[in-house]
Amino acid sequence: MRRCAALLLIIGAAGVCAALQIQCYQCEDVRQDECSSPEFIVNCTVNVQDMCQKEVLVLEDGIHYRKSCASSGACLIASSGYQQFCTGKLNSVCISCCNTPLCNGPRHKRRALSCAHTHTHTHLSLLTLIPLLCWR
Repeated sequence: MRRCAALLLIIGAAGVCAALQIQCYQCEDVRQDECSSPEFIVNCTVNVQDMCQKEVLVLEDGIHYRKSCASSGACLIASSGYQQFCTGKLNSVCISCCNTPLCNGPRHKRRALSCAHTHTHTHLSLLTLIPLLCWR
């Protein structure tokens, strides 16, 4: 029975990971990627906005950025809908979606996996172990 209690505690801790808010950069129509500083960081709505979105527009006066929190469904639909307009040339519009904290900021070297990447796999693996270890 102790094994069951320990597993339930681990699963509870993994569940906390899913309830955390993702943070994203948020700004409207900013040039030169200026909105990747701390004052533009926002907490996204828990269980609604689970992704960060970044729009890059190439206009006559330069590159403009829009960054925000987004729901995965809305972001993925928008990014696929604008894929044909993502040319890098004048009037280009590129929309990208990501699901790790502050991932819509400037590009950095690859980091270790975040909670957002590991939670689903950890949670499902532990759930499949409970019947094997607890109810024998």
